[in-house]
Amino acid sequence: MAAAPPPRALPILLLLLCAAFSFHVAAAHGASGGAHGLGVNYGRVADDIPSPRRSVELLRAAGAGSVKIYDANPGVLRALAGTRWPVSIMVPNEIIPDIAASPAAADRWVADNLVPYYPATRVKFLLVGNEILSDYSIANSTWPRLVPAMENIHLSLRKRGISSVKIGTTLAMDSLADGAFPRPPSDAAFRPDIAGSVVRPLLHFLNGTNSYYFVDAYPYFVWAGSNLTVQLDYALFQGGHTRYVDPGTGLTYTNLLDEMLDAVAIAMAKLGYGGVKLAVAETGWPNGCDYDQIGGNVHNAAIYNRNLAARMAKNPGTPLRPGAKMPVFVFSLYNEDLKGGPGTERHWGLYYANGTAVYEIDLTGRRPLRSYPPLPAPENNTPYKGPIWCVMSAAASKKLNETAVGNALSYACGQGNGTCDAIQPGKKCYLPNTTVAHASYAFNSYWQQFRKIGATCYFNNLAEQTIKDPNGSRKNVESELLPVY
Repeated sequence: MAAAPPPRALPILLLLLCAAFSFHVAAAHGASGGAHGLGVNYGRVADDIPSPRRSVELLRAAGAGSVKIYDANPGVLRALAGTRWPVSIMVPNEIIPDIAASPAAADRWVADNLVPYYPATRVKFLLVGNEILSDYSIANSTWPRLVPAMENIHLSLRKRGISSVKIGTTLAMDSLADGAFPRPPSDAAFRPDIAGSVVRPLLHFLNGTNSYYFVDAYPYFVWAGSNLTVQLDYALFQGGHTRYVDPGTGLTYTNLLDEMLDAVAIAMAKLGYGGVKLAVAETGWPNGCDYDQIGGNVHNAAIYNRNLAARMAKNPGTPLRPGAKMPVFVFSLYNEDLKGGPGTERHWGLYYANGTAVYEIDLTGRRPLRSYPPLPAPENNTPYKGPIWCVMSAAASKKLNETAVGNALSYACGQGNGTCDAIQPGKKCYLPNTTVAHASYAFNSYWQQFRKIGATCYFNNLAEQTIKDPNGSRKNVESELLPVY
């Protein structure tokens, strides 16, 4: 049992108790966790993934209880018709200003993207934008127009007598002032640049329409960035005796996700909207990663998602909101190989692109955890300290696309100072004069210069990291590809 809260905890505890009471009253009047089984984010930024109809079969095999997509794709929505799964569709970020400016534009979007499929496809949530408050390039053009766009969509639904579709938007944890890891949760608050101008009107809208605040919450990123202070087992729902007590509330936490969710709830309460319900729009754990990342492996991904499913099947809520039902969506259905960025971005799937399961899972949470077969041992839970090179990937080398590689070479060689000087005719690394050799040199040279400011070894899926020395027998200081450490 948790110890009594310290005296300084009492003011915030009173605030949160009032918020929790209003939340439980709201929950008693219509809050719903959706169908049995975790929801799944069905992204399609990949080559040669299964068809929508086959994807429905794979979702069913995994025990999915709902589905979220990142657009309103007609083929996907038709394939989901008759499944009875609650479905979430999304308005693209780039058209939010137009929808905000014109009720007619909002009505056209609803007419084109919802009406032809509803109610055969059981659309439950219509999400206006994806993580827009993380994109500072649209701060002036789109942030102030988010809630007006949601209001216009809501007006269109009301005119059509559609009352069962709730409107929301997805926001990342960086909407909080301290980002994904505001410890203690009781100190959490929204960023000053958005708290009053965007988030308070958003919460007012969500509260008035009995909708949800959709948050993308990834314990993986918190652990990976704080692995010396946050235990891996605590992030994987295997904390055992590991506990964290919030000094501001006295609440005791047994896992990292609960901390993150209560931080959001507390930030909402501080703006006067502690009764707004939470939904987890994205969560999960990567099943692979680059050599300069840690902990992305099949073992950890399976443990996280299996434990998440088993936990959410019991509707535990969080320490601040015990028993609260939350829609929760795992990211993602497939490993999406066309996503840019570091290796983790392409390794969140329950399935490989060929439809093979990455690991066994029952998203209903009913399967006993001990009944699963053994998992491969994790090999990257601590940082790799050896040399790493960025080279042309084996797949791209076998199926050479000269145009794509030429474009990537032009980009890499056009950045920095002397990035590709060594592979010019007559220079020390010109030979062997092959596309693969020149591309590997250019990718590695670019990556060495810019990785510390965010550059990745990707190049539109043409490059990959390796710890195998690509120089082979060409071992002299003047001509070899140099690694990073």
